[in-house]
Amino acid sequence: MVRTIAVIFGILFLIAGIMGFFPEYSPNNMLMGCFHINPLHNLIHSITGIIALWVGFTSHRASKIFFKIFGAIYILIALLGLYYGEQAIFGLIANNMADIGLHFVVGIIALMLGFGCCCCKSCS
Repeated sequence: MVRTIAVIFGILFLIAGIMGFFPEYSPNNMLMGCFHINPLHNLIHSITGIIALWVGFTSHRASKIFFKIFGAIYILIALLGLYYGEQAIFGLIANNMADIGLHFVVGIIALMLGFGCCCCKSCS
């Protein structure tokens, strides 16, 4: 199950990353009119998507490790986002309150997937 979720995450992040490079999906650098983005932000999402697809197609263990690391990084990014407010994180990664909220939600879900107990055979 966690492998399938990693593939779904991968597809969604890859789509979001690619959409960010097209002005029709990100007018005024606002993906879907909500999330502040820039080319580096789009590249990070695209790379994250590729990695998630790779681990999802590799193994259960790789997917769990990915979600542990990915979740921790996204919580850290959300906390940095709170610190920087509406300014770019480290002056490089576009940021706004919608990004911060989404990063917290995605980070928490990822940590739950990475550290959650998986005692059933369907998750293997």
